[in-house]
Amino acid sequence: MFDGRFRARAEVRLRPIGNNLQRTGIRADHLTAFGVLMAVAGAIAIGAGALRLGLVLLILTAVPDVLDGAVAKASGTASPRGAFFDSVSDRLTDALLLGGVAWHLASSHPGRIALLPMAVLALSMLISYERAKAESLGFDAKGGLMERAERLIMLGFGLLFSNLLIPVLWVMCALTAVTAVQRFVKVWRAASLPRVATTSRRRRTRRTSLNGERVGRRRATGPRS
Repeated sequence: MFDGRFRARAEVRLRPIGNNLQRTGIRADHLTAFGVLMAVAGAIAIGAGALRLGLVLLILTAVPDVLDGAVAKASGTASPRGAFFDSVSDRLTDALLLGGVAWHLASSHPGRIALLPMAVLALSMLISYERAKAESLGFDAKGGLMERAERLIMLGFGLLFSNLLIPVLWVMCALTAVTAVQRFVKVWRAASLPRVATTSRRRRTRRTSLNGERVGRRRATGPRS
């Protein structure tokens, strides 16, 4: 939901901050790595039961993730390598933070409730995979009720009001599942439409390459008697 409605405006407003940061010598990769380190510290704090400290470290994980793109664009260093690093780091920080929550619940609550954050993590990985796979096939899978920004905000709310942490996790789990279904349906419908233009273009390319191969063979073998 954030990607579709607010990301473009946020990037415009963050552009001056990105310009100022890149003048200090800070690179986008530095911010991404710093966010991962804060996620490690946050997971440890949450697992130990220091939820308010975990909230602070969660914020320190999210802020660099917001700013690294602005710095990359301001410095002209935006690249596929940086996008790959950022995406992998996002998945890693999600696993660390929700793993910390599972650790905390396992030590403070009886039963199997510690599996709840793991369910949220599994569903969040699913929607990330849906987007990555769809984009590799030429489709758009952005959007949904519970994208990463919304998950981090809700997790922060649960850490702030610890008595609501488990209900917040249930809501996150339900809405993340809805998002997975939304993305699946969106790509399924797009992939079900006929792609006549693409098919015709591929056929023309194949014919051109075959004709080129035939001409090359004729030239190589010389005129037939």
